[in-house]
Amino acid sequence: MKMPNPGSPGNMPNTMENMPQMPKNAMLGMLLSMGVMIIVLMYREQVGYYLNYVFQYIDFGGKYPVTTLIIAGLIMTTLSSVVRSIMTDPLKMAKTQHVQKEFNLEMRKARMENNLFKLKKLTEQQPKMMAASMSSSQDQMKIMPVTMIIVIPIYAWVWFFIAGDSVDTIINVPWATVDLNQSFVLPAWILVYTLISIPIGQLVNKIIRFILLKRRIDEMEKEGQKAAV
Repeated sequence: MKMPNPGSPGNMPNTMENMPQMPKNAMLGMLLSMGVMIIVLMYREQVGYYLNYVFQYIDFGGKYPVTTLIIAGLIMTTLSSVVRSIMTDPLKMAKTQHVQKEFNLEMRKARMENNLFKLKKLTEQQPKMMAASMSSSQDQMKIMPVTMIIVIPIYAWVWFFIAGDSVDTIINVPWATVDLNQSFVLPAWILVYTLISIPIGQLVNKIIRFILLKRRIDEMEKEGQKAAV
């Protein structure tokens, strides 16, 4: 008897029916994040002006805009990473990511080997894996409005800084000389600032998560030792 392929179109409806739906509070988090973004953008000049009392110490009189963008990106990513790490369980997140990675590897291996029995078993487990992944995404959505309160105002200050008359907006990048006020798809300063912030953010996020995860594991080990006494 030929076993049906679990990845065939005929079996897709059953799989889709069991897939978890986007939670309402995750949607609420997205709406709140958009609300924060819209409000700050409406009053970006005022927000940038008042934040300048704090960030004026990193503007260097407008002489070194790239250095200012690097420091502003470091501040933004560090604050947002700390908030995300404090408001989530690093152990739970690491476990979810590890299980999801192992599941994807097993699924890929079963498909390469055309192991229909294993594929069927893994497909049956897929809704449960999707639910765990959705739960992790839901936790991130809950935090997003809080991180937006940090991220968007700093973007507003960077806009205020770049718009200043004393700032030398002509910079050299590896591929060209660019005016930060020049507009491509987006203003050049947003593209440069984002390119600077992303790698810094990834590095800072991994360091903070590692520190908090190690602290959490140490706490669990101490609790286990106390329980054993």
